[in-house]
Amino acid sequence: MLARNVKHLTFRVMRFTFRDFMNKFFKLDWMMLGAVALLLIIGMLALYSISYEDASSIYAGNLARQAISIAIGGGMLFFLAFFDYRVLNSYSTKLYFLGLVLLVLVIVFGKTVNGHTGWLNFGGVSLQPVEIVKLIMIIFLASFLSKKKNQLSIAVRIIVSVVLVFIPIYLIMKQPDLGSSTIVIGCWGMLLFVSGLSKKNLVILIIIGALLASSGWFFLKPYQKDRIVNLVRPERDPRGSGYNVLQAIVSVGSGGITGNGLGHGSQSQLNFLPEKNTDFIFSVLAEELGFIGSLSILILYGILFWRLKETARMARDNFGYLIVIGVMAMLFLQVLVNVGMNIGVMPVTGVPLPLLSFGGSSVITILASVGIAESIYMRRIKD
Repeated sequence: MLARNVKHLTFRVMRFTFRDFMNKFFKLDWMMLGAVALLLIIGMLALYSISYEDASSIYAGNLARQAISIAIGGGMLFFLAFFDYRVLNSYSTKLYFLGLVLLVLVIVFGKTVNGHTGWLNFGGVSLQPVEIVKLIMIIFLASFLSKKKNQLSIAVRIIVSVVLVFIPIYLIMKQPDLGSSTIVIGCWGMLLFVSGLSKKNLVILIIIGALLASSGWFFLKPYQKDRIVNLVRPERDPRGSGYNVLQAIVSVGSGGITGNGLGHGSQSQLNFLPEKNTDFIFSVLAEELGFIGSLSILILYGILFWRLKETARMARDNFGYLIVIGVMAMLFLQVLVNVGMNIGVMPVTGVPLPLLSFGGSSVITILASVGIAESIYMRRIKD
């Protein structure tokens, strides 16, 4: 009798848990998830096309590693979507110091590639801490600004946040990583702006941001300075610092309206295009899918930004609102900088194209960011 009652109770608990799970599952923003899924598929197709001619190349291995990263990131997305994002508010300071520890570790023990020390190796697995720090800074700043909005004046909030942001920026520039520093500064500026900045304070913020950005010049390696100097005239050094930009522009232009087809881009398949699986993956897609394919990618990003904007608008508290705005700023700036790099209007700074570029740390962090946004969406104030 007792065993039968226990079995019956267990069944009821399982049924309730499953029903509760399904109710939450269908409350997710599936339009946002659909845009994310399509971008991931396009990214995988691009990585496949890069290894099309030589299945034994390093790019074929990248395809498998990216698939594993997407699986891990997808698991984190759904875990964080069902997780109550408000708990993060209590751990924001601990996360901030964790981010600083990771940045110090990468400077001391990090792996250097092309003059950039940005990776930690753990038993053959590489981690790029700066990608995680981007999300950590969004959570921390959202918590700080939402807690201090009624306690400190906007001027004091600006001054305190400058100090709090300068420390990780300094550590990021020691790698050196100008692109990631720009993204973090941009997210900081956007979060301050939506926190109730007046025009006067906005001017002060722009000046501070310009000073922070310009101070980064002294941390750059010579080749990074050349990339910035050659932005206006890449043809000045066509075989050196201007080579990447010129080849990317040629790739984008050669795609025409409909493209050359997956695996049939001359620039990428003949290895004229450098860093084609990371920095210049948009050039690969523009060459193989053409203007129509490139426009479709930008439309998918537009849908993602629109859904994030709607999630921010419906957020039940200021903390959730600021997190979504920060995530949207991070993704928008990365798309802006990366696409700008590929068409020659932005300096080459190593910023990946969200959900498309190869990079495990990047894709996992972005999917985790979307998961937090989904958590905020599920707990939104209903219209």
